[in-house]
Amino acid sequence: MSDSSADPTDDRGTDRSTEQRSADRTSDAQGRKWLSGFVSLIGLWIAISPFLYEAAASMLWSSVIVGAGIFLLAGYNFYRHVADHPTSLGVMSLVALLGLWVLVSPFAMAGEFAIDGLEVAGEGLIWSSVVAGILTAILAAYIAYDARSDVRTGAPAGTQ
Repeated sequence: MSDSSADPTDDRGTDRSTEQRSADRTSDAQGRKWLSGFVSLIGLWIAISPFLYEAAASMLWSSVIVGAGIFLLAGYNFYRHVADHPTSLGVMSLVALLGLWVLVSPFAMAGEFAIDGLEVAGEGLIWSSVVAGILTAILAAYIAYDARSDVRTGAPAGTQ
């Protein structure tokens, strides 16, 4: 008589470790889906924040355009997960780069456009951009890094 706990297969004859790996991939895909949705919401915040804080025209348009881009690109990645497609590594890498731009843009523009005491943005918008840029860059880079397994296998998210 054999011990069933020592047998690596279940009643259907499938390998338990394969089932465990499939469950792990599914949970990873779900995590990336919700992180992509969160990054998309951060992009929406970046786009509307100049209207809530005092900002010069250059900072306003930079935030609106880059924030809308982050919102749409991360939203596209969220949609890909809903439709059982793998994470787009290129899209999330671009979102990470846009997050870095949001992080440095208040300082890059302040040096160029601070003429005759004109400030690019109020302190609230600068800190909002710094925090949103850091969160966007880190989360998008993590999603892209974690999605490498989907790219290598070529499998839809949460399968195999």
